[in-house]
Amino acid sequence: MKNSYRFFRNEECEYFPCHKVKDPQKFNCLFCFCPLYFYEECGGRYSVTGSGVKDCTLCTIPHMPEGYDYILKKIRERMGR
Repeated sequence: MKNSYRFFRNEECEYFPCHKVKDPQKFNCLFCFCPLYFYEECGGRYSVTGSGVKDCTLCTIPHMPEGYDYILKKIRERMGR
């Protein structure tokens, strides 16, 4: 995919890719920090550590090409739009 407002890949980042994925060419870095992290129920694949910290290591939603639409939909739902 080409870098745009919906997709950005930074292969020069020292952490790229920060999650294991099948196709790194489709890895989206746009939401390096997921805007849904603080949602109690974000719909992603996460666990909560013993100290109560949300661990999103297994979640790839923000890094998939479809992640942009998913995240915007969740934010709009929360805002009541």
